[in-house]
This record gives sequence, C-alpha cells and structure tokens, in this order.
Amino acid sequence: MSLSEHTLTSIEICAGAGGQAIGLHQAGFKHLALVEIDKYAVKTLEENIENVDKWSWERDYCDVISGDVKDFRPIGVEGEPGQESSLKKGTKFLGGPLMRGDLSLLAGGVPCPPFSHAGKQLGKDDERDLFPRMLELVEELRPKAVMIENVRGIRDAKFEEYRTYIEARLEGGWAKRPEDGVEELFTGMGYKVCEWDVLEASDFTVPQLRPRAILVAIRQDILGDLKFLWPVGSIGDRQSVLEALEPSMEERYGPYLKMGGSMESDARRCLEKWKEKALEASLKKDGGIAPTLVGGSKKHGGADLGPSRAKAAWARLGVSGLGVANSKDECLTKKSHGRDLFGDGGPMLTVAQAAIIQGFPDYWKFAGGKTAQYRQVGNAFPPPVAKAVGEAIADVLRAAHERDTPPTVDSTGPLEGLSAAAIPNSIHDRQGAGV
Repeated sequence: MSLSEHTLTSIEICAGAGGQAIGLHQAGFKHLALVEIDKYAVKTLEENIENVDKWSWERDYCDVISGDVKDFRPIGVEGEPGQESSLKKGTKFLGGPLMRGDLSLLAGGVPCPPFSHAGKQLGKDDERDLFPRMLELVEELRPKAVMIENVRGIRDAKFEEYRTYIEARLEGGWAKRPEDGVEELFTGMGYKVCEWDVLEASDFTVPQLRPRAILVAIRQDILGDLKFLWPVGSIGDRQSVLEALEPSMEERYGPYLKMGGSMESDARRCLEKWKEKALEASLKKDGGIAPTLVGGSKKHGGADLGPSRAKAAWARLGVSGLGVANSKDECLTKKSHGRDLFGDGGPMLTVAQAAIIQGFPDYWKFAGGKTAQYRQVGNAFPPPVAKAVGEAIADVLRAAHERDTPPTVDSTGPLEGLSAAAIPNSIHDRQGAGV
C-alpha cells in the first residue's frame, strides 16, 4: 500500500468508557476491537460508536467485545469449535482473519488496584493483575507496537522486580519469575521497551492532577534505526478548573438566574462565590487544577469526589465533593438545586463536568445511572494524554512504513504544472495515513 493508504490498526483491552480509545483515535488509530467487562462501559462504547460521526470507521469494522479479556481470542484456531476468533467486523476491512504481526498497536489500561497507592499494593499477587494476560496477547499477536497504561504506583521501588520481569519478557534479559522467584534468562519477544515512565495529565491540558505510568514497546524490526520520541507536556499548557468549568457552571445556574426574586439572588450569589474561590485557587502555585478523580468500585457506595484529602482540595476550588449532582435538566425536574447548586460547600459536579475534568470531548456520552456513569469517568485514562502518546507511536510506525515501502516509479513523472517537491510525502502529516 502507498503511504496515503496505510491504516494504523489497534486493539484495546480493558477499554473502559473509551478514554484511551478516544485519544488513540484522535492520534490516527482505527480500532478493530475494544474489549471491556463492565456492562455500562460496554454500552457507552457501543452507543458512541453508533452515534458519533467521527467514529464511522469503527461503526463498520470495530467489534466491541463484552466479557473477560482472558476469554478474548483475536486470532482463532481454524477447525476448532469454541476457538474461533473474537473479531468479526474487522475481517471486512482486513479481507480475512487478523494474522500474527499485522496489527499496528495493542493497547490497554490494565486494572490499577494491584499497584495503586490507594489500595493494598499486592502487585503480582492481586487477582486483578492483568499484565500476564497482556503479555500473552503480545506473544499471540506480535503487534508492531505495545502501549500499556497504569497508575504511578507501578513505578515504585517495591515493584522493580516485577517491572524487570515484564521488560525481560518483551525485550529479553535476566529476571525473576513472579510465580516462584527463580531467576531466568528470557529470550524476549523481539521488542524494544522505548519508554516506561510517568506522564502528568495536567501538562497535557487536562485540568486535573493525574499522573499515569505508561509503557511503550516497539517491535525491533519496525523500530530499526528510528527513534521513539517520548511526548513532553508543558506547564504552560495547564488549564485551571475555572477555565474548564466556567461555561458549564454558568449554564447550570442559568435557569435559576432567570426566575427572579430570591431564587435569582441565591443563584447569583452561589455562582459568584464559586467563581471567586476558583479564581483564587487558579492564582496559586498549582494553577487551580483539580485533584485526581477517583472512580471507585462496585464494592463501595455511591459516587463522590474521593477521600477526605481530595474533598478538601475540591473545597478550595469552591466545589462540594460530597456527591455527584444531577444533570441540569434533572436538577430542574427533581428540584435538587438546594443540594446540587446552592449548598454551603458550593456546587457539586455533574457527570458531564467530571468528564471535562478528565479531558473527554463534549460529544462523548455515558450509559447507565449517575453512579455508573461517574465511575466510568473517574476510572478513565485522560484522552489528551493517550493522544500525545499515540501520536508519538504513530510517527514511528508511519516512518517505518515509508522506510520499508519501495518507492513507486512513475515513468510519466510529476503531473504537468506540479513540481516534484510539491508532491506531499510527509510522514508527520497526521491528516494523511490512516487518520
């Protein structure tokens, strides 16, 4: 295929509500499969793919797979009942089953509780650790690139042996097997671990303190003499909570500002009080960004904005962290403005506002009840960070494609009136190959 026809394909496991999928899509990747076990997140993915125009490619070719990733089979076994490939729609684009080595990117935000500072940090001993399954899929698929996202805690010193084992499985080297502690020389799977470091979401326009550990590995035959450039955010790109939420706060208070009387005066007072506190916070050293959103789990109660320390940080931003508000329309219908907007602790956030804090585009909608929606948002990988990493990976893959694709000889030369220099051939034009 020519460069302009080159499509970057991806499969994502533990896709959640689509935070990473959105970022990678914006970076130019086309998803063949999104695998997720939570039924509400699955519904979110299905409904957005069905209804968002920008996702028309996925509407035709992407399988949203509901179930345990351990049961996911990207490459089936021909003639073996029950061992068929999980990919159905993608075969129309591929012209047949997915073959080993063809996939551009395997990505996944594997569950964070095994390494989270908020949990018991059991690491490899936690049943929710899906790094082993990710490595199995890498071996099965041999994608050109691998991207794994997790919490910052996995970079802690206590997990150094486990990180060394994962790197050895990918690129070779000595490491201790996690199941028995026996040291072994691994041959690797032919990958180069280009980077395994922490990116701070607030450096990529996300108005939230959310450090994420990201591993990027590229197959050595693809990388060759190319260099992977780790994305570098900027403090200058930081967006405050005031900047991010002011339009939606004004929209939420708007109906009450039109009611006149005490309702209008109360609404004006509460809105101005929020703006004053958020502005005051924005002038401080951290720039008025939010604390880390916490999605929680099904084992715990209703949605709120995190533990006591997080609630105190939200209070400094003029926001009550004691719960999640009804949407603007539901607030009017249920008359919950006293709790949602007029409380002494300030307004509570709606799910849509939490999504803004997480970096979701405004067109992305969430399925399920309020608590289910909030958990999807709170547990997500911020799309702008995924986009930045995805673009860095895409640049290498496109450069490799151009390097390894023999030039097409056109005996007629350039079209009349068009110089050879004017023929577009930039590998960095993200509006081209596969976007």
